[in-house]
Formats: sequence, C-alpha cells, structure tokens
Amino acid sequence: MGVEEIVLLNADDEAVGTAPKGASHHRDTPYHLAFSCYVVDTEGRVLITQRALDKRTFPGVWTGSCCGHPGPGENLRTAVLRRLRDELGMDEASLASVSFTSVLPGFQYRAVAEDGTVENERCPVLRATVPANGPVRPNPEEVERAEWWTWERCLELVDRPQASPWYRLQLAELAPLGAPLDWPDAGERDLPPAVRW
Repeated sequence: MGVEEIVLLNADDEAVGTAPKGASHHRDTPYHLAFSCYVVDTEGRVLITQRALDKRTFPGVWTGSCCGHPGPGENLRTAVLRRLRDELGMDEASLASVSFTSVLPGFQYRAVAEDGTVENERCPVLRATVPANGPVRPNPEEVERAEWWTWERCLELVDRPQASPWYRLQLAELAPLGAPLDWPDAGERDLPPAVRW
C-alpha cells in the first residue's frame, strides 16, 4: 500500500497540491480536505466511536462514526465508502445499502491537540443511513470502541472532555436540525470546489 496523500487547499477551498498525510499533521498543519460521517441506522441510532489509543492525532477521543481524507481525484462518496470499509469493517452488502446525505457541506474547523498537533480542515459532514443491526467490525488500529447511541446520548457527549473538538463544533450545527433521520439534505452547492459529490 502506498503513502496516503491529502489534498491541500487554498483560501477558496480549491485544490492546490497534495502532501503525505502522516508527514503533514504537525504544529503547522496545512489547510486540507477531509470529511466526517455519521452512520445512522433506520431506528435513528448513531454509531459513535472512540479513536484508537495509539493514533498519532487525538488518540482516545470520542467522536462521530468515521472521518478521513479524500485522496487526489477521489470523489466524496468513494472516500467515505473506503473509510466505512477500512475503519469500521462494514462488509460489501452493508456498503451497497448505504444512503448518503450531505448534511453540513460547508463545515470547516481548526483544532489543537494536547501535544500541539493541529487539525486544519475543510470537512464536509455526511450522514450514512444503514439498515439496523448491520455488522460493524472496527479496525483496532483506527477504533478503540464503537457503540450505537441514542441521539440524546450523543448530545450529552458534547459536554464531556472526552469529546473531540470537531464533534463539539459539528453537534452545535447538527442539534438544531433535529433527530439524525430528520437532518435535511443540504445538497452539493456548498461543497468545496476541490471535491466532487
């Protein structure tokens, strides 16, 4: 497997180059393209994960279902499906049934970890709706724990120190939209020019 590359962005969210993912996350991380995904089952439960304890950035924090970086030339849906498979171990049958919704296409944030590592991302947020009781087999290199939570419990996590900074920021925008199955489709208009839907 080759070195994973991230897409670097300018102030207009246009792609201006690429860089190796691992070497790019430090105290002066360049602005780049990412995504967050909330997996919601047909009963309205949300898959919440704890990042692996030995991850280089933000180890052990609790956050949404999965996140990642679209590779150069990779569209958003393909990137999310790749991470649902590689990070959460969703099988091909489950992936074939996923229904995507663009929820917060304009989301971006900057956060600093305890060790000084910076995240600096344009990070569209998607909902992936899946059938209830589908198999999830988290990759232990990525995920310490994965649990199906009610929306009420998701909202309570915001006030706890274990929550990732991007989770808190995203929930501030998601909470007014109502329950996860009610989140409206925000469409493609506010997606960054650097990525296709």
